[in-house]
Amino acid sequence: MAYATARKFMVDGQLRPNKVTDALVLAAMARLPREAFVPAAARARAYADDAVPLSPGRGMMAPMVLARLLQAASPRLGEQALVVGAATGYAAAALADIGLVVTALEEDAALLAAARVSWAECLPGARPLAVQGELAQGHAQGAPYQLILLDGAVERVPETLIAQLAEGGRMAMVLSRAGGLPVAALARKLGGAFITTPIMDAVAPALPGFAPAPSFVF
Repeated sequence: MAYATARKFMVDGQLRPNKVTDALVLAAMARLPREAFVPAAARARAYADDAVPLSPGRGMMAPMVLARLLQAASPRLGEQALVVGAATGYAAAALADIGLVVTALEEDAALLAAARVSWAECLPGARPLAVQGELAQGHAQGAPYQLILLDGAVERVPETLIAQLAEGGRMAMVLSRAGGLPVAALARKLGGAFITTPIMDAVAPALPGFAPAPSFVF
């Protein structure tokens, strides 16, 4: 497969027709070799308009969903960003390519090791800081963050992560709520309030550790 051609088709055939207009996001996704961030057996699917499996229970977001989340988050040069559930590091690489200072949090050691290899191959400039840890706990040592990207679908946003978002900061995610369609959403922290606005209907691979605590039913 001619990956460079497939990457151009992804940008021109998936992103631009689906309201992705941010020049920085488009340029980053046009530059980064997405195939370098997926297992060899899945590289033929790297540029498909769908999620790509990475390991049991984990996957990479579809290009259009990620691009819409990044665009909504309005990443800015020099901002501190946290990517939660970074997996093999593609979304973290996109933010680093745009010029943010990125911390990539992942609990799976093998996925994090693969991310480091891909960053070394694909990012000529500053690379994300790789941190292994429980996803729902975030990474308080680097807080506050102007931008937090949850790189997958979650059922809830824990207070721990909200506390790590700077005042005026943005958090982008896919919310999977019981009884409703999953949506891509952008939240802002304003005056201490956490205000969430839907962007579009969207699906994404689920991140582990974000299910609501079980409650008793009488």
